Order: sequence, then structure tokens, then C-alpha cells
Amino acid sequence: MFDKDGKVNRKEKFSAILNEIRDGKTAKIEFEAAGRRYIRRFIPEERLILLGGGHISVPLCKIAAILGFSVTVVDDRPLFANNERFPEASMVICDRFESAVKNLQIRSEDYVCVITRGHRWDGECLRTLLCGTYPSYLGMIGSRRRVAGLLSLLKEEGFEERKLALIHAPIGLDINAETPAEIAVSICAEMVHHRRGNHSCDSKEILKRTDTDEALLRFLAEPEIPKVLMVVISTEGSTPVETGAIMSMDHNKHTRGTIGGGCGEAEVMSAAYRMLGTGTTRIIHVDLTNDISEEGMTCGGIMTVLIEDITE
Repeated sequence: MFDKDGKVNRKEKFSAILNEIRDGKTAKIEFEAAGRRYIRRFIPEERLILLGGGHISVPLCKIAAILGFSVTVVDDRPLFANNERFPEASMVICDRFESAVKNLQIRSEDYVCVITRGHRWDGECLRTLLCGTYPSYLGMIGSRRRVAGLLSLLKEEGFEERKLALIHAPIGLDINAETPAEIAVSICAEMVHHRRGNHSCDSKEILKRTDTDEALLRFLAEPEIPKVLMVVISTEGSTPVETGAIMSMDHNKHTRGTIGGGCGEAEVMSAAYRMLGTGTTRIIHVDLTNDISEEGMTCGGIMTVLIEDITE
């Protein structure tokens, strides 16, 4: 495991990652195997803020929640800002847009969609947003003519052209969407494209899994307990987990996390246990062709797992 400055204390690194996650920040750790470096990112639940509770926001909230976003809906009309209308939302705020945006304290990791009922409120939202921390994703709905007019006005008011150019406007991928549900799909597709395409890193392999298991991170950060770390770094075929799946085991065979369960996981655990206390690293290829899942289904494919003793 490496950071940009070289090799570091593994347990201290996981402790630092845990603190970053608790602060709402994205963290990462690097692994080296067979001359190649891999990056495993830990992304806290991403916050999506919908400024406007109109007809598009209803399906947008539902789809975004399925995609793992923690959705906050803001509208200044009680009829459009209530939990009954947005049962999937983590938070629904009925307040003036300017006030709500300031109180939400936008972070650089946030996603924000400006989908209000008109030009006046769109401008109010953007003026407030552009004066604070710029979010990871910022999109605004509207026709090309309307969008161009508002952005031109904001430029005349002195807002940075660089920031205005980063706004996804008109919002959403161009899929000829017409209905509110179709428009919501186009917006979510653009956000997923942004999420997946925003982390290129030269020759380093970006592992797919980005979820955060705090119990696993606490386990890995515990001092003075011998442990071994298992990370899936590549897959072929229909494997039970994606790259980036992580598991850890201590000298008492207590475990946290999973790399898919079944015979494949048991094979890796057996190899990992024998490595405890050796300070070594190993790569193991696991053939899952005949592995039977708990549901009775046969898995397929091959997993490549990096095993590393992190006993200090």
C-alpha cells in the first residue's frame, strides 16, 4: 500500500481514511502488485441537492436514491416541499432557495441540480452557489436560449467565466427526452458519467468499488492486532464482487468485509491466515467456476486477490 509520498504505516493510513470519511471527504489508498499500482477510493454517500420540487424532481429523486445518492429537495412552496411528495429523500426543505443553499453549506463533493420553476429562481440559486464552494457537479435545466441568456447575464454581473463554463446546462445527456421521467433519466445518466469519468489517473488502475464500510475501517485501524488484508484487484467473467472488494482477518480469524463469500472466499482466507505476521504480500488467482452461492447458483469467472499482511 502506497501513498503519493511512498510507503506508509498501513494502520495509520486506514485511521486517516476513516477520519476523512467522517468529515464527508473522499479518501483513497494505493496498492502495488506485480509492478502495477491500484487505487481504491472510499467515497462517502454522495449528496444530491435538488433545487426545485417540480414534476421532474419527483422521478429524479427516486432514481438518484436508487443510484446511492443522499437526496435533499428544496422548494419554497409547501405544496412541493414535503415528505409525502418525496418519500425517498433524506431531507426535504421548505425555504427560500438562497437561504437553503447557504444553510446546506455546499461541499466540493456535492451534486446540485437547479431545476426551479423559472428564470428568476434559477438565477437566485446560481448567484448563491457561485459565491460559495463549487460542487463536484452543477447542472441547470432550461432551453439552450434561456440557459445562454442567464449565463450571459451572470457573466455581465462579474461571475467567473471559468465557473460558468463548468455548469452542465442544459442539464442531462442528450437522449431526446421529453417526459419528466425521461428527463430525470438523462440527468441521472449525466451524473453517473460525471461520477465514473472524474477519476482518471495515468497508468494506475482505478478499482470499481467505492463504498465505505466503517466497521471494516475501524477494524483495520486497530493498533497492536495482527491482521491480513485481502483486496480484489481484477476479475474475469461473472464474479460475485467487483474489483475493490475488501476483507480483513485477524489472528483469531475474526473478519470484517467480504470478497464474495463461498468457497472462493474460504480459499483466500486460508492463504491469508498462513501469511499473518510474515510482513509479506501475495497475489492469488481464484477460479470460481464451480463455486456455489448461498442461493444455490453457480458462480463463474476468476478473481485476482491481493493479500497483504499489515501486522506492524
